[in-house]
Amino acid sequence: MPAGVVTDAVSLALVPEPVPADQTVAGSPTTALHELDASTGVWEMSPGVMSDVEADELFVVLTGDATVEFVHPALPSIRLSPGSVVRLEAGMRTVWTVRETLRKVYIAF
Repeated sequence: MPAGVVTDAVSLALVPEPVPADQTVAGSPTTALHELDASTGVWEMSPGVMSDVEADELFVVLTGDATVEFVHPALPSIRLSPGSVVRLEAGMRTVWTVRETLRKVYIAF
């Protein structure tokens, strides 16, 4: 992303793809990604439930409603809504339950 350029992350057009079958827990969730540069991007997930193994990142939720369950390490679940700021560590195993399409901006470390 060039310096001094504005990107409207909320209305940015994303192309959804089905979540792989081995990650789908319930429903038919899709995810979409737009990389702004090598370590920053906009990610979205539609309603449904999926499992994931996380990377090192910090993210801010722009839109949506979801819960993240931490399978390993076992931590309390968190509720995500616009304005939520979360830090994930590489290797965390999670389950994402999205009730309303979730969109976030992330910075990977």
